[in-house]
Amino acid sequence: MTPIQLCALISLIVAAALLYWTGYRIGLTDGRIAGVDEGTINQRANSAKTIHELEASLQLIRADHQHLDRHCKKLKDIQALNETHHQTLLEIAEKLRIAAETFSAFRTGKKLERDSLALRNQALAMAALIVPKTLNHLPELTTAGSTDTLMEAT
Repeated sequence: MTPIQLCALISLIVAAALLYWTGYRIGLTDGRIAGVDEGTINQRANSAKTIHELEASLQLIRADHQHLDRHCKKLKDIQALNETHHQTLLEIAEKLRIAAETFSAFRTGKKLERDSLALRNQALAMAALIVPKTLNHLPELTTAGSTDTLMEAT
């Protein structure tokens, strides 16, 4: 082989190696870009799925919170017994005491007298449960003793 042919052969081998190396580098770069794009797409899909699950959880929590809020308001309304309720129960107890004394005076309704006294005691017990804060300094009402308990307490 002549020196020119030898140089041409070496040039062809180097050119083929450079062409192969350039193709390899371009493919590597394209693969990296595709991998990054695919990873970004997967990450966005996972993030979207997580966001969707969190939004569903948030809606569930909001619905539960609204339910608990309504329940709390109901409980507050139920517990909103105030001094007027207390006074009403005391008045009922007084009326039941008068009724029991009336039945006792006629000596006809022993059962009615007992029922009136039992209801009076229940009304006094309920009134004692909802004593307003301003009346806490008064002595406690006893429901087991005499029929004049209401008069003694007030």
